[in-house]
Amino acid sequence: MKNIENSSKTKHEQILEHIESLEIGAKISVRQIAKDLEVSEGTAYRAIKDAEIQGLVSTKERIGTIRIEKKNRMNIDQLTFADVVSIVDGSVLGGAKGLDKPLNKFVIGAMKLEAMMRYVDPDSLLIVGNRDQVHKIALEHGAGVLITGGFDAKSDVKKLADQMELPLISSSYDSFTVASMINRAIYDRLIKKKIMLVEDMIYVKKSDVFVLKSNHTVKDMQEIAEKSGHSRFPIVDEWNRVIGMITSKDMIGAQRNQTLDKYMTRNPITVNLQTSITSAAHMMVWEGIELLPVVDHHRKLLGVISRKDVLHALQHLQKQPQMGETFENLIWSGFEQERNGDGVLQFHGEVTPQMTSQLGTVSEGVLTTLMTKSAYQAISDVKKGDYVLDNISTYFVRPLQIDSHIKICPGIIEVSRKFAKVEVQIFHELDLICKAMLTAQIIDS
Repeated sequence: MKNIENSSKTKHEQILEHIESLEIGAKISVRQIAKDLEVSEGTAYRAIKDAEIQGLVSTKERIGTIRIEKKNRMNIDQLTFADVVSIVDGSVLGGAKGLDKPLNKFVIGAMKLEAMMRYVDPDSLLIVGNRDQVHKIALEHGAGVLITGGFDAKSDVKKLADQMELPLISSSYDSFTVASMINRAIYDRLIKKKIMLVEDMIYVKKSDVFVLKSNHTVKDMQEIAEKSGHSRFPIVDEWNRVIGMITSKDMIGAQRNQTLDKYMTRNPITVNLQTSITSAAHMMVWEGIELLPVVDHHRKLLGVISRKDVLHALQHLQKQPQMGETFENLIWSGFEQERNGDGVLQFHGEVTPQMTSQLGTVSEGVLTTLMTKSAYQAISDVKKGDYVLDNISTYFVRPLQIDSHIKICPGIIEVSRKFAKVEVQIFHELDLICKAMLTAQIIDS
């Protein structure tokens, strides 16, 4: 009953396996796939689109669909020339075969040629205007070229780009705008890199998961529970698709010869490899789940994660360096922590222009974020752990102006093993600006 597999594969899966077996750079067409594997063109088209979603193929301008190497998520902060084309709404003038190459840095060519070339290295990107000589020399130095202002390039430069397999790109934006857009993209990717996904954690693989089928009996489950020491199991069909979950609690009062389809939870909550660890933790807390199946796009079982796995991953995530700030981090970063005479945590800081609404007063959303962040800090001060906001009631007493200095006072009302209740007040001088009452669930094993 362990490692339930079925040797039969759908045509869709066979096409994906065929695509994965192709050499990097191989061209792929719907017609050729349909002919080679004797499937309809519609089936081939859907499989190729799925392969594109999975990062196995990519459609390139002037080239078509080709087999590419699947990107490593740990290098998500490293842009490729193809990414740059997309970011700046550019067009490829030459060197299309090098679009998948990563760029190590970019240089703005707003200086004399001799000074500029000191900064141009292989696999870098030179951002420059209509300077034909510079385009050619940069390519000879192994760098890609991004021509700003919507200018074209000379035919010999395009030919050199094709020979060197270094992208020659044109964009209608000016150099400063292009540099800002690329910087913004890198910054966003750093934030994404910090978000840990199920695929990043060590979860129990399918080969080590004990599974059952719906036609197995209560007796079968009891035997596998004794053998494995586990009390929760995914239930799969003949194609290894997850159709249910069953636990020892579901078996209370059940007859040993009854089949599991009478007691299992149908259509259970599942996660995929792209689900964030935080989302998985939220599901487990709110639904009271101890074990989550990890499935692919076709709901086929890849493995399982437990609440303990998720907690371990969250603890690991907290130890990682900050590599890019979210809006929430930026709002909270300007506030300092202090303790009053009774040793209770308080926070103070300035209201910045970015925190205001269209009316010139502080946004209610920003105030809610500040109260929530201070509440989490206050709870962590008395009970370590991770928290999920369960409920919040907010009251806005009076508007708050820009450049105001505020004090945030969270007060713990109750903390139990599973829940915490906090009252938070924000003051400007002696005036109460707003207050909130919130409850949070504590994520524990």
